[in-house]
Parts: sequence; structure tokens; C-alpha cells
Amino acid sequence: MKIELWYIGKTSFAYLKEGETLYEKRIKRYLPFQKYLVPDVKNAKNMAANQLKGKEGSAVLEKLKSDDCLILLDENGKHYTSVEFSKFIEKRLQSSHKRIIFLIGGAFGFSEDVYKRANFKISLSKMTFSHQMIRIFALEQLYRALTIMKNEPYHNE
Repeated sequence: MKIELWYIGKTSFAYLKEGETLYEKRIKRYLPFQKYLVPDVKNAKNMAANQLKGKEGSAVLEKLKSDDCLILLDENGKHYTSVEFSKFIEKRLQSSHKRIIFLIGGAFGFSEDVYKRANFKISLSKMTFSHQMIRIFALEQLYRALTIMKNEPYHNE
């Protein structure tokens, strides 16, 4: 089983890139992992939000395979504690899916087609964060979940 983090748009701050790299290396100690940058839509500034979400959504859906488990990181998704999230990940790792894909949307979120294709929606917080910052939060929580599964001393209860 492989886990991937997909996101739209580049990270523009070095400190966020450093954090992403740190947690990406840690996650790879436990299982195959990679990040995938969904390219920015050209002329996005000239598009309405729904049109932009549609184009971003099409780019995502083109890359998905039918046996992928798509998990949206969405402000209206289900909330988990870190331990509950760890159990959620453990169940997904035991499923028949070949890849678990966590998707972080663009500035306006996801298209309706992406919502329809999604297997799960998860919220990391009731607060709103930039789509660049949420990457490091998602990676840290994934790493935390893996250490919880292995009973390693990273997470404190």
C-alpha cells in the first residue's frame, strides 16, 4: 500500500518546504510515500472560482485510478483525534485500495466532481489555513498516526 499527498500549486516559502521534507522523510521509514503537485491552472486569475475548481478537479480526476482511495482534506470533513485518525489510517491500509491519496484543494476548494469521486472527507481543524500550510499539518498528522500504530514515543496521551 502506498500513501500519497496531492496538492494544487507550489509552496512558496522555504520554511514550509523544509517542514514538508522533514516529515516526508520520516513517513518513508514506515511505508511508500510520495507527494504530487497538481500543476496550477493557466490564466487562473481570469477565471471565476467555479471554473477554476472545475479545471483543477479535471486535472485531479485524470490522474486517479479506479482503485485509489481518495481522501479530501476539507473544512467540512469529519474531525478525528490523532488516535482516531491513526485507527482510520490503519483500516485504510488494510483495504483493497492500491493507493491512499490525500488531496489538498486549491484556494477555492474542490469541484463537485471531485466531491462525488471522494471516498472520505477529513477536516484537520475547524479553522481555515492556507493550502500551503495545511500540507505540513497533514504530513505531521500522518507521521503521528504511523508512530501511534507502532506504539512509538512521539505522541503523548
